[in-house]
Parts: sequence; structure tokens; C-alpha cells
Amino acid sequence: MPAAPSPYQRHVFVCTSGDWCPEVDGDGIGVHASLKRAVALRGLDTQIRVNNSGCLNQCGHGPMVVVYPEAVWYCAVSPADADEIVASHLVGGVPVERLRYRPATAGANKLPRDARGRAIPEDAGSGA
Repeated sequence: MPAAPSPYQRHVFVCTSGDWCPEVDGDGIGVHASLKRAVALRGLDTQIRVNNSGCLNQCGHGPMVVVYPEAVWYCAVSPADADEIVASHLVGGVPVERLRYRPATAGANKLPRDARGRAIPEDAGSGA
């Protein structure tokens, strides 16, 4: 049985949940608001849906954004990146490579935290 058509051309999920993406690792709530605003200003809110999401299990790499149907993941996104994501990816079909998230392994990729709750980068202490 063929899949039903999607009501949207693209669906964007922004992590605004959990302990880290909304405030500690950046401004996930601001990213969500900026993406919604940028989509609406272009009159694309009937074609592109921007939603809050729960934790995407990549803590320390956020704020995280995922765009479907392409399944493109973005990391460390700021509200200032919203216009570029909308113009390049959502309108132009070209993902923003500088923000693209490519984890080494599938599944949870949470970074450890220091005593202040800040993520410890994977290459910390490796001399890289």
C-alpha cells in the first residue's frame, strides 16, 4: 500500500525540551521562534511546518534541528541561523553544511558534562 501524501513539503523539528537545548547549550526556544517567523515571512507556513520536539538524544551538540523528509540534522543552531536554513535548505533545497550534524555512531550521542553543566567536547584532551 503506497504511503499517503504528506500535508507539508518539509517538516522541521527543533529540540525545545530536555535539560540542555532550550537554555544551556544555546537557545532552542529562540531557534524555534526564529524558524517559524522566517517561514511565515516568506508565506511558506502552509508548505513548511516548524514544530517543537522533545529531546533528540544528542545532548551537548544542540540546539538540534531536524528537517524531513530529507532527514538532515543540524547542530549548535542559533536563532541567527534561521534565515540561512530557510533560504538555503527549506526554499533552495541545499542543506547548510556548516551546521550539518554527522554523528560518528547511530543512536544516543550525549556528551559528558563538567561541574557547571557545560558539555565536554568529544575531542577535549585529545590534543586535537
